[in-house]
Amino acid sequence: MKKVILCAVLIVCSFTNLLAQTDVQAKSILAEVSKKYKSYNVVKAVFTAQIENPQANLKETQNGTLYAKSKTNSYKVILNEQELISDGKSQWTYLKEDKEVQLSDVDTESDALNPAKLFTIHEKGFKQLYTGDTKSNGKTYHNIDLTPVGKSSFFKVRLKIDKLTKHIQSATIFDKNGSRYTYTINSFTPNIKVPDTFFSFDAKKYPGVEVVDLR
Repeated sequence: MKKVILCAVLIVCSFTNLLAQTDVQAKSILAEVSKKYKSYNVVKAVFTAQIENPQANLKETQNGTLYAKSKTNSYKVILNEQELISDGKSQWTYLKEDKEVQLSDVDTESDALNPAKLFTIHEKGFKQLYTGDTKSNGKTYHNIDLTPVGKSSFFKVRLKIDKLTKHIQSATIFDKNGSRYTYTINSFTPNIKVPDTFFSFDAKKYPGVEVVDLR
């Protein structure tokens, strides 16, 4: 499960450069989402990640915390058994049980979906469709479906957006293999203060951990 969750977060989409067709309302809502998110420095989001595949009789859940800095494309994802860290140039995958860190370059050439882009996933490579509002626990949510333009391992992303805060409350990725990955934001804290070193891995602080350089 631990590997499945991170693999889902790091889905690489082979999008073409075609212009995505979209409806006016979806475009307007998502423009507000992007503007609000990019006005923050570092955000902290506590989330629940769930994978479901009825055909494989699979349903698993894991909780985690995401820190993201949109201006530098930096992020840190903390899960029970591993962490994913990036300063925007390098990426470290820390496997706690194995006491191993895998170091690689960040892929800047393709449209790789990394955790820092979770809140701006809609900006490139998708057709956007507003499908209506729903109400839950006294809140109103916009529902928007994103359809990839070009080749992709999934066929749809469904976003649920808080109408008042303009924050993405959940994102569901529909994989072509029948799996469904849902990321639900349980709490969202903007403009938290962390040093730049927070988005890098300092091996000196983890004695006994082997660094495997894959660059």
